[in-house]
Amino acid sequence: MKIIIAPDSFKGSLSAVEAANAIDKGIKKAFKQAETTLLPIGDGGEGTMETLVAATGGEIRKAKVTGPLGNRVEAAYGILGDGRTCVVEMASASGLHLVPEGGLFPLKATTYGTGELIRRALDDGFTSFIIGLGGSATNDGGAGMLQALGMGILDAEGDEIGFGGGALADVRRIDAGALDSRISGSTFLIASDVQNPLVGPDGASHVFGPQKGADPEQVELLDRNLAHWADRIEDAAGIRLHDLAGAGAAGGIGGAFLGFFPVAMKRGIDVVLDYIQLEEELADADLVITGEGQVDRQTAFGKTPLGVAQRATSQNVPTIILAGSVGEGAGVLHDYGVVSIHSIVTGPMTLAEAIERAEELLEVSTEQIVRAYFHQNIKIKGRLVV
Repeated sequence: MKIIIAPDSFKGSLSAVEAANAIDKGIKKAFKQAETTLLPIGDGGEGTMETLVAATGGEIRKAKVTGPLGNRVEAAYGILGDGRTCVVEMASASGLHLVPEGGLFPLKATTYGTGELIRRALDDGFTSFIIGLGGSATNDGGAGMLQALGMGILDAEGDEIGFGGGALADVRRIDAGALDSRISGSTFLIASDVQNPLVGPDGASHVFGPQKGADPEQVELLDRNLAHWADRIEDAAGIRLHDLAGAGAAGGIGGAFLGFFPVAMKRGIDVVLDYIQLEEELADADLVITGEGQVDRQTAFGKTPLGVAQRATSQNVPTIILAGSVGEGAGVLHDYGVVSIHSIVTGPMTLAEAIERAEELLEVSTEQIVRAYFHQNIKIKGRLVV
């Protein structure tokens, strides 16, 4: 009996690696003889870099960069096993986890550190990039990143604008010609699940701003500022980002990439699954167990459990999803080959308790679910499991 374990992180409690190990322990308690293959996964957000580096036998390099609030933070980028491809995870330099709890500053948060990571990798000689978008604290349209890479983003006096989405209203002129010339000779694969436009009711500010602490008035201000930013980009580069699919990713940094970089955009989970060679492992698998912290209707828009289930279904391997919580609309995942979806919370408890006990809860839930699934005398692909 072979079971593939391919979870994303349970955000706020377990990394993808920790979740995979907990699931593995639960399986082994149910069936000691089970063969398990652990493939912890990121889908473009936090954990993507580690997933790709581990899958290819690469390495991680650390660097001090500017954090989302302007302070110095330690970030990292990954080098894949081919020695040529660099993975930059935006969250490493500009992520929500770098902002103190209760201290979200959506008007001031900057992507400058992400640009510094890219510049550092360019200095190290890399020209092939995978960029993971997700988990950002920012809503600056990628302006900070572009500034770190040499672009002049100037106010009425000809000075550089300040950090954050709140400063975009000051933009009067963009000196696109000052952007690091090495970028045009590089390739950038953007791993992102977000297809939102830059502005409007489905844009970066309205959809994702509240998650970063923006109140209704700030959302409207940020949306107006991004529209103004998009106007100036259209003046400078001749590309209209306002309603371009994917431009709203990660607080609008998707638009900066689409406007000024040689890019291809691909669903984050597909980028990862291609590298970890899931199809090869599925060839003789009996079951796949995946999961993440919250599973709901949004999971069907390209998150890890959906991507894993789609690949598994294509080879007639059933998929079970484990989640910290199961929200409204999760049942749509059954249409993609998911056999069942389970919350690991076993009884009444506070969110804080569930987070603290996440590893234990995941292990216990896995054991019981696997016992029920592989009950005595069930034939799996013609083999008798006892």
